[in-house]
Amino acid sequence: AETLAADFLCSKGLRIATRNYRSRYGEIDLIAREGTTVVFVEVRSRASETYGGAAASITTAKRQKLIKTARHYLAGITPLPPCRFDAVLVTGDPPHIEWIRKAIED
Repeated sequence: AETLAADFLCSKGLRIATRNYRSRYGEIDLIAREGTTVVFVEVRSRASETYGGAAASITTAKRQKLIKTARHYLAGITPLPPCRFDAVLVTGDPPHIEWIRKAIED
């Protein structure tokens, strides 16, 4: 799903900077650039929309881990660039891809 998401985002003009960025707080699946904006991307995959689908799987706890991990990533970058959190949801077979910009607010 991450490779599908990365290819999809690249086709939309984003550049993948990092895959599977890890810190002691958690992991961010993809970190991309859209112009000067750093885009932190959570990729979620589900076989179907049953039980809420991929979007419902991004819990409050997961959001907090993503925010802390993003802050860790940004700690060494000056000046601080504009940032946002997106989600790419991959559902079904054949895969349906949904891109949600600003999926998580900090």
